[in-house]
Amino acid sequence: MTETPDHPWFVYLLRCNDGSLYTGITTDVPRRYKQHQAGTASRYTRSRLPVRIVYQEKVADRSAALKRELAIKAMSRQKKLALVRTRPTRKPAARRQRTA
Repeated sequence: MTETPDHPWFVYLLRCNDGSLYTGITTDVPRRYKQHQAGTASRYTRSRLPVRIVYQEKVADRSAALKRELAIKAMSRQKKLALVRTRPTRKPAARRQRTA
């Protein structure tokens, strides 16, 4: 994934079918969500389908995304759920094409 102004980085949380939470990073949330739903994104979510995006956060760059992902993964489940409650996320819309 190449870092460009058109592709900011995001940290996201998924709620899996078994109620567990999965944390990841991407430059394209709708694409990554489709990969998770198709079972091609991670072994963890593959066995816990379907998944639902419950939180996403835009960050400055890949380094910031990795640091934030690590911080969220270190949180207790209760803190993660509190984070989700403060900034809920709906299912991502399809990415729109830019017109010149």
